Amino acid sequence: MPFNIAILGASGYTGAELVRLIATHPEMTIKALSADRKAGMQMAEVFPFLRHLDLPTLQKIDEIDFAGIDLCFCALPHATTQQVISALPRNLKIVDLSADFRLRDAAAYEKWYGQPHAAMDLQAEAVYGLTEFYRAEIAQARLVAGTGCNAATGQFALRPLVAAGVIDLDDIIIDLKAGVSGAGRSLKENLLHAELSGGTHAYSAGGKHRHLGEFDQEFSKIAGRPVQVQFTPHLLPMNRGILATVYVKGDPSAVHETLASAYKDEPFLQVLPFGQLPSTRDIAGSNFCHLGVVGDRRANRAIVVAVLDNLTKGSSGQAIQNANLMLGLPETTGLMLAPLFP
Repeated sequence: MPFNIAILGASGYTGAELVRLIATHPEMTIKALSADRKAGMQMAEVFPFLRHLDLPTLQKIDEIDFAGIDLCFCALPHATTQQVISALPRNLKIVDLSADFRLRDAAAYEKWYGQPHAAMDLQAEAVYGLTEFYRAEIAQARLVAGTGCNAATGQFALRPLVAAGVIDLDDIIIDLKAGVSGAGRSLKENLLHAELSGGTHAYSAGGKHRHLGEFDQEFSKIAGRPVQVQFTPHLLPMNRGILATVYVKGDPSAVHETLASAYKDEPFLQVLPFGQLPSTRDIAGSNFCHLGVVGDRRANRAIVVAVLDNLTKGSSGQAIQNANLMLGLPETTGLMLAPLFP
């Protein structure tokens, strides 16, 4: 029998992406969907591209009966999620797509999110949801904290290199371009078509972006000492996709060999032949991440380019990958769909 699934925050982009992916998942059935302002509506009204599906009516969270639910995806804003998850049944498996349980240290959470953590008892049991590096813990977890989409992209490019010691840990630059859906579905002036189309801009520059908290936490843990990267994200007038260009000091061949060896058995991580670079057009709508490595004209310098879809591998696809493990299913179940092209 398929597992019964609830999705909280189904009226947002990541909620809709969860519905799209679970619709063809052979072992999951959507039994409950929540929305706040859109409670009482059908998903077909909110997202017409899903009108072919027979889905539950959107409800308020407190109207959902969780007694028959096996796993719940929380696609809610940060801060809100801590309160919501605290009120859910303690035996319910949960995959959280917000930022509320990504940072293990309470002081780090307050630094990056501007308010105290309100559920440190739950934080203690949360497992960081970068699937390829926390598989064993995720399989045994009740609560998994999905990564930031930017944070996932940068980590796929760098984690094996940090662990292997083949790069200078004090000279790492992540220059990242992201599609506008990563900013969410809420109305924002800077995301209006006339404000965004035809141009691009850097944001949260100078060490202000919240995903730096994840980079600091994870790279420092791997290295056994503090590691701080330079990171500047840019917003591009495209709907989906992230491209991270990562500049490192190290032998390019060793960098490529390290990534290729680390990911040779990973179903969703594809390392291109040395000298080839990926494009966001090659991973759109999929759970794949493509990586490429080239050498710089300066000796002992390498450039790593990583691409993924922020809504799929960076969020909802990653969430389902984690849920598969939590439910004892093959990790790739429902996720091997080919990218959309053109």
